[in-house]
Amino acid sequence: MPATVLESPAPSLTIVIPALNEEEAIGGTIQRCLDAREGIINSAGLEFLEIIVVSDGSTDRTAEIAKGFREVLVVVFKTNRGYGAAIKEGFRRGKGSLLGFLDADGTCDPRTFGPLCRALQDQNADVALGSRLGPDSKMPLVRRIGNRCYAFILGLLCGRFITDTASGMRVIRKSSLKLLYPLPNGLHFTPSMSARALLNGLGVIEIPMSYEERIGRSKLSVLKDGIGFLRVIVDGVLCYRPERIFLSGFSVCLLISLLMAVYPTEFYVQNRRLEEWMIYRFLACFLLCSVGVLLLSGSALANQMATLGQYRRQQEGFWAGISGRIFKGKFLAILTISVVTISTLLVWQGIVQYLTTGHVEIHWSRVVVAAFGILLASQLLVTGVLLRVLAIWKAQGEEPD
Repeated sequence: MPATVLESPAPSLTIVIPALNEEEAIGGTIQRCLDAREGIINSAGLEFLEIIVVSDGSTDRTAEIAKGFREVLVVVFKTNRGYGAAIKEGFRRGKGSLLGFLDADGTCDPRTFGPLCRALQDQNADVALGSRLGPDSKMPLVRRIGNRCYAFILGLLCGRFITDTASGMRVIRKSSLKLLYPLPNGLHFTPSMSARALLNGLGVIEIPMSYEERIGRSKLSVLKDGIGFLRVIVDGVLCYRPERIFLSGFSVCLLISLLMAVYPTEFYVQNRRLEEWMIYRFLACFLLCSVGVLLLSGSALANQMATLGQYRRQQEGFWAGISGRIFKGKFLAILTISVVTISTLLVWQGIVQYLTTGHVEIHWSRVVVAAFGILLASQLLVTGVLLRVLAIWKAQGEEPD
């Protein structure tokens, strides 16, 4: 007798509309969602679609107008809690297996939920974003430039690029929320979600969408909220992939120090000597290399510290893995012994001279390079010990009670 094949239930969608003093636009936005409901259900194969409006401490007629639509659940905050808090409350009350939201200001077309839901299912993604930066977008130029900048910065830090980090229209799998939370309560909710999704390895896709000029006055401050958006992107990196900030700094220090060392190296190869003024370049390279090694050490430590958290998936980037292996096992021992030996040989003649005559006549370049070598060996050993401490903590945390 053939086994019974159980079909998975059709997905369902909850649309959350956060609203703060949007009496001019809220009625039109709700009506457009209701008009698009049947088309969204049919195009995405949904079981049902529900709409939840959250009035976030509105002092105008926003809540009153929303309550005039009987097919809509209206949640009223007596005081303003924030854009993100309103969306999260809608998510908490929603029954859909897919959770979507759009701004109440009339800028987004609700019909876009159909392609978003369909793409989310077809590509087995966790988050589907509506990108507002297409050719038909009517977004103000300043905000368009800002969004491009934030997308570029986030892409550099996480290695994955999207065009619109702060899109106010998106669909998320309810089962993926645990990998995205905690999220902020304010306007930084959307860029923070984008950063966490990308940095934590979730499937993120984008669908182009139309974007109209908003109805009513914008509540977004370009400077204040722009700085806040940048901060939450950095916070997301520090939460999930802190090693990437350190590795970026290490790369910069390494590149600059190599460029500064080119001329003294070339001069020495040609003349078998160094000019006295080059000591300043040597010291600058010494400083940059020392900071670079410190950042590399921070990268290895931060990578392991992040795995102790409950939100990060157990993934390790290629360069983070390489930096971590430098400070472990036989490689660490061989590298440390080699560096100390080379540093000692460079200044051995000077040590003997000082012990026998009380004077040192070796060239200053040997002392500078040897000092850097001893500092490097110290940093390697300290980092190796701290990584071992973290490994012990991690092993104890994974043992059953």
